[in-house]
Amino acid sequence: MSTLNFDAEADVVILGSGGSGLTAAIRAHDAGANVMVLEKAARIGGTTAMSGGILWIPDNPHMASLGIKDSREDALAYLESLSLGVMDMSLATAFVDNAPDMIRWMEANTPLQFTVAVGYPDYHPENPGGKPAGGRSLDPALFSFKQLGEWADRVNGRHTDLHPQAPVVPLALLESLGRKAIDAATLADRRQDDIRGMGQALVGALLQGCLERKIAIHTNVRARELVHEDDQVIGLTAEKDGRPWTIRAHRAVILATGGFEWNPELVRNFLRGPLDGPASAPENEGDGLLMAMSLGAALGNMSEAWWMPTIRDPNDTVQGKPLYRLCLMERTLPGSLIVNRKGRRFANEAANYNDIGRAFHTFDPTSFAFENNPAWLIFDERFLRDYPVAGYGPSIRKPEGLITSGATLTELAQKLSLPADELERTVERFNSFAHTGNDPDFERGKSAYDAFNGDRTRSGAAATLGACEAAPYHAIQLVAGALGTKGGPRTDVNGRVLHVSGRTIPGLYAVGNAMAGSTGMVYGGAGGTLGPALTFGWIAGKDAAMRVPGRND
Repeated sequence: MSTLNFDAEADVVILGSGGSGLTAAIRAHDAGANVMVLEKAARIGGTTAMSGGILWIPDNPHMASLGIKDSREDALAYLESLSLGVMDMSLATAFVDNAPDMIRWMEANTPLQFTVAVGYPDYHPENPGGKPAGGRSLDPALFSFKQLGEWADRVNGRHTDLHPQAPVVPLALLESLGRKAIDAATLADRRQDDIRGMGQALVGALLQGCLERKIAIHTNVRARELVHEDDQVIGLTAEKDGRPWTIRAHRAVILATGGFEWNPELVRNFLRGPLDGPASAPENEGDGLLMAMSLGAALGNMSEAWWMPTIRDPNDTVQGKPLYRLCLMERTLPGSLIVNRKGRRFANEAANYNDIGRAFHTFDPTSFAFENNPAWLIFDERFLRDYPVAGYGPSIRKPEGLITSGATLTELAQKLSLPADELERTVERFNSFAHTGNDPDFERGKSAYDAFNGDRTRSGAAATLGACEAAPYHAIQLVAGALGTKGGPRTDVNGRVLHVSGRTIPGLYAVGNAMAGSTGMVYGGAGGTLGPALTFGWIAGKDAAMRVPGRND
């Protein structure tokens, strides 16, 4: 029995203010609940606000207008083809079945609107049910932060706030690579009206939906322990601005606290390999996971993360922690390749970041080391002159310590402590593939996905496969990184947390990266994190609001 005197109360208390948490808040409110959102950080939005903001939604309502066909059957066939037998298909099916309705509901009831990210292929587009021409990835519409009033400066992830010396890729360069760039006048108008895109737009629109509903949002609140009575979760203890605070939850607590990638102990104990460079909100320390474990929650998908090779930027930090940048465009543009500590290629550099990130966990039993971690992105002077590196455009000065250079490959290898003869052989072999337009070792350029992030002014495999042969030569170190972990308490299809005995833990829900991932080890396409996150936030929000303690658990 609880003997606490509660300082505050709500029907549904949501821990975390990323995409899944804010979606759950809106849905719970509209289902009749009094809702409170508690955010650990000083700013809301979590990793969602730092992201590209794209949602992967199979059979979404915007595909038909572009003449793109999709179906429940195609989506499930695609996910199952990638599952390797470890995906919980009940959760995957719940995602596929509910995601299109979630989009319709959010567009009808909140400021959030979407358009198809035209041409963005699934990450394994040639698999059964895959979409080589794209259509499943949705972009949030631009959003003016002037609507948010004082909250406009309380959203996480804006480069001008977090990283004063953030790198810049010039608009002219984007155009030269076949990207649609924004003209200077339009960009000036957007700045004037504080119009933002990507993850900022997604969080901004969700936040506006919460503010319109007068949902209470508290920042600088770190949840510490769940309070339970008669086996039911009835609230939690927390610290607000460093002081003890207790909150009563009459119906439910929803964990939307993100992953555990910034907790070294949990990373060591659970992940399948190293995670040296997380590219997410540093507050993701597994708070929700630890609270759920304390109540005997069953765990799932604990060895998995949304993997991604990352680059340590020696010139920057995020909230006092090392800043790791995603390695995306650099490794897919023609003229670059990735080698391991043996000086050898080990994967298709243009493959989707989640799957190439897995290759960093290859273990060499002879050297007793992860032979591909760290790895090095190798490129030549032409590449440095023409293309962005770590987000810095060619004309932008690179921070000291980011790039290692050598007049020859031998000199570069010596500086990197790599075997020079092996590096030279690797680059020579790679260049021969580039000249013929065929990579028999790793099939770079074969998939429709490979060229999407490459140089779109070039056709076919040449969009990503190009020679590295113009001295001097350069390298940037890559490490095993991730956008976040994807393991946590197991849930049923409504987001209710399951006990190790198989029963639910009454009054406790988990969504987003705080739950055992609904797609297992699979990253279906761009937005494969946020699509399921918002969908299960939407499902759990309503279910939590409709809960009658002791009656429908």
